[in-house]
Amino acid sequence: MSKILVCDDEKDIVSALRIYLESEGYEVLEAENGKEALEVLESEDISLVLLDVMMPVMDGVETLVKIRERSNVPVILLTAKSEDTDKVLGLNLGADDYVTKPFNPVELLARVKSSLRRYLLLGANVDRQKKLCIGGIELDLEAKEVFLDGEKISLTPIEYGILEVLMEHPGKVFSPKELYRLVWKESFDGNENTVAVHIRHLREKIEYNPAEPRYLQVIWGQGYILRK
Repeated sequence: MSKILVCDDEKDIVSALRIYLESEGYEVLEAENGKEALEVLESEDISLVLLDVMMPVMDGVETLVKIRERSNVPVILLTAKSEDTDKVLGLNLGADDYVTKPFNPVELLARVKSSLRRYLLLGANVDRQKKLCIGGIELDLEAKEVFLDGEKISLTPIEYGILEVLMEHPGKVFSPKELYRLVWKESFDGNENTVAVHIRHLREKIEYNPAEPRYLQVIWGQGYILRK
């Protein structure tokens, strides 16, 4: 049973999320602020975090930074409609997705399932070769690890998924719509910025000079390509 940590200081929202998630068979743990969330992550095997942005003691953005220092667990931000800046900042800092309050339970559960599927099953196809190598980048499909010039680098599940797709098809251009469908495993929502933010974050990790990338490049008006 997957354990989901719900971190929000609004008790009504936490109660509602508990009902929705437990109805799908998930075990739910709670935290009222980022500090409590980090303590739970230290003591429990958490599969996914639902993280509110606006909280006392430690807000969601600071908490996300702390989480990414120690874990690649999927994080879905809970944001208000007026918090567009926080959404983009959260994606830049390593959030996997976001849900806007007031949320639709069906959409929320779909995003939870999608994020968990990526996290738990990514790279599980044993029929493929075990490693992909392009230049100084090595992707281990079995261990789900990535190395740059022999040094291990830490990627979020979304970043890993994007890199895996591109490394399996070097030299092929993928549109934002195609990448979203292949990595997020759901229909494209029309927001190309979501893909662009994760691409930019991935480029910062695998490129020596992200401003002049030699691997992950943009083909203007078409999409993204990983050069051989």
